[in-house]
Amino acid sequence: MSLHRKKSLNDLMGNVATDEHTLKRTLGRGSLIALGIGAIIGAGLFVRTAAAAGEHAGAAVTLSFIVAAVGCAFAGLCYAEFASIIPIAGSAYTYAYATMGELVAWVIGWALVLEYALGAATVSIAWSEYLNKLLADFNVFGDHKGLAYEWCHSPFEFIKDTATGVETSGIINLPALFILALLTLLLIRGTQQSAIVNSVIVVLKVSIVIIFIALGWGFIDAANHTPLMIPADMHDVIQQNGEPFSYKDFWNHGFGGVIAGAGVVFFAFIGFDAVSTAAQEAKNPQKDMPFGILGSLAICTVLYILFSYVLTGVAPFTDFISSGKEASVSFAITKYMAEYTWLAKLITIAILAGFSSVILVMLMGQSRVFYTMSKDGLLPKAFSKLGKYQTPYKSNRMLFLFVGFFAAFIPGDVAGDLTSIGTLFAFILVCAGVLILRKTDPQLKRPFKTPLVPFVPIAGILVCTLMIVGLDIKTQIGSISWMLIGLDIYMLYSLKNSKLHHKAANFSIKPLFNTGIVLSILLAGLAVTHHLLLKRDALGNLLKADDDDTVLLSISLSIAAIHLILFGVKSMMKPAIK
Repeated sequence: MSLHRKKSLNDLMGNVATDEHTLKRTLGRGSLIALGIGAIIGAGLFVRTAAAAGEHAGAAVTLSFIVAAVGCAFAGLCYAEFASIIPIAGSAYTYAYATMGELVAWVIGWALVLEYALGAATVSIAWSEYLNKLLADFNVFGDHKGLAYEWCHSPFEFIKDTATGVETSGIINLPALFILALLTLLLIRGTQQSAIVNSVIVVLKVSIVIIFIALGWGFIDAANHTPLMIPADMHDVIQQNGEPFSYKDFWNHGFGGVIAGAGVVFFAFIGFDAVSTAAQEAKNPQKDMPFGILGSLAICTVLYILFSYVLTGVAPFTDFISSGKEASVSFAITKYMAEYTWLAKLITIAILAGFSSVILVMLMGQSRVFYTMSKDGLLPKAFSKLGKYQTPYKSNRMLFLFVGFFAAFIPGDVAGDLTSIGTLFAFILVCAGVLILRKTDPQLKRPFKTPLVPFVPIAGILVCTLMIVGLDIKTQIGSISWMLIGLDIYMLYSLKNSKLHHKAANFSIKPLFNTGIVLSILLAGLAVTHHLLLKRDALGNLLKADDDDTVLLSISLSIAAIHLILFGVKSMMKPAIK
């Protein structure tokens, strides 16, 4: 038996039916849609829209949203089929386990950490930025300033005073840690209470989005939408840290910028799949899960396109590089809609509430994935231990420590792009899973069937892959390094502790070693490619331009070499476990 060993659908459903220590079914159709919208509308819309427009797509960020929405629609249809067949906590991880085997399930479960855990970290960082903006607006600390820069930014961020030339570096992001701790306590208290809080917040932030669209429409300057895409000869823009931002790269202008922008704003759609992680807590999962997934996705897509059109019409996209940054919506209103400054404060409050609901759903989704992986023996039992409120409280506590580290010490744009690539990878595997299950079990009862198979799954795979290619190469390098760490954990712990391991008399682990070797070669190739591209673009200023890249190249090649030796030697010495 190989590492393509799978959990049968009958076993999956039987375990839930007989397990007394399972999650409570408290969520109805309305709660599931609110859960989806709660996760979707947040930092992706209020922060990543401006990042995609300013750095890649310009006013054509509306097209980026359409590209991302198409990919999500294809993946959403595939998610809906799986959610109706396998209404169990664990989302894409569980679907992969039933269709593609344990190794792929582990890989996708590890990738989901990038989606949910780093997604929560990214949004908490944005929450911190908007809180600081609100504190400054209400002049809490005097001089219309918020918290000191060093206490609300990571050590890798700095700001330069253009008047004095003095640079200030961050130390730790305390507000981000605060909101994570608060919402972790709420999740430990119970899912139903969390869902009620989330539903109230959803109504508030959707109302704010609609108000901004309605009022901002009258302030649209047609000149800001011309040209629609960033031209290849666009001049550099000075960022807040005093460094110039160049649009010469293929992915920073024109159609390439639209695709790269789609990869960035894709973060805005993350959340509809989080509905599937709550399948084991839905009252009628077979009927309600597809409704919750597709309904929340459809509502948010319409709002996103309108919102991005208004935002880039009110303010030129270059403002989001030089001034607006994370608090872009409040900045645009304050600068270009002067008579509605009250709205900027109201929107900031609503955005803080909205971000809170996104963090809530992301933390909930990650803890439910860990819960299921622990039940399968791939993670320690502590991750599936339920407290008196029937919630995985130990998992939530450990998750707070992990997410809190990234929120406190890693910049938001780095965490955000890693979140996108992890989610896109999960979407690709879910789409592939539908194709596999249609072939291996065509007679299986499917309460919801993905239409136009194989077109929809294949199109989903292609669109999501295109968005991964459009993301920054550093993000790709980081995600592969993360996957290699995941394979290390699987090899050292999960492989022998898996419940399926004890049922197998003999199985091959060669697929594990082959996967590690391929990822190691890919990591080395990407690192060298990135280094050569920087050399090409930095001719005449090599020493200064390549300082940071040399460190990245050295670390990447070291990780790749260690794993090539590790997996290569093990592949030759021990091809099988008995």
